[in-house]
Amino acid sequence: KDFIVAHPSAEVDSLAAAIVRGSFEYQGQKCSAASRLFIPSNLWPELKERLVAEVEGISVGDVSDLGNYMGAVIDAGSFRTQKDAIEEARASSDAEIVVGGDYDDSEGYFVRPTVIETTDPGFRTMRDELFGPVVTAYVYPEGQYEDALDLVDGGAPYGLTGAVFARERDAIETAS
Repeated sequence: KDFIVAHPSAEVDSLAAAIVRGSFEYQGQKCSAASRLFIPSNLWPELKERLVAEVEGISVGDVSDLGNYMGAVIDAGSFRTQKDAIEEARASSDAEIVVGGDYDDSEGYFVRPTVIETTDPGFRTMRDELFGPVVTAYVYPEGQYEDALDLVDGGAPYGLTGAVFARERDAIETAS
């Protein structure tokens, strides 16, 4: 469960670019794909708006058309995993679909890049590996950065990659 954690001092433009590229390149089917986000409350409104605009602009389709940013997920099993996670978020009182959430298996296994927001840092999409174009954001109170780092560390049994965004050196050192 690769993570991106932002300190309240992080720059929104860099953060948005990292989330989109880190979560959705290769349909999110790479070992280094970001799948869980820890975002401070002071940045979330602007970041959320930015993510909606950028994700809505991602073209998904046949990879032989080089104008498409994303293709289909690998197979029916992966499609089902993404679809189930999206529908679980849609039905939950602890989560909402911020952008995306569409899928189509009529010809190929296409899943639109999807951003979920949850109020529960233990929500299933924050714990379970989906290996697809679904990323989940947990918005933590701005003044609780170190508590958010504890959630990052204890939230999943995996330890592949992660990214820390901050403009303050102390915040990066604390995260390290």
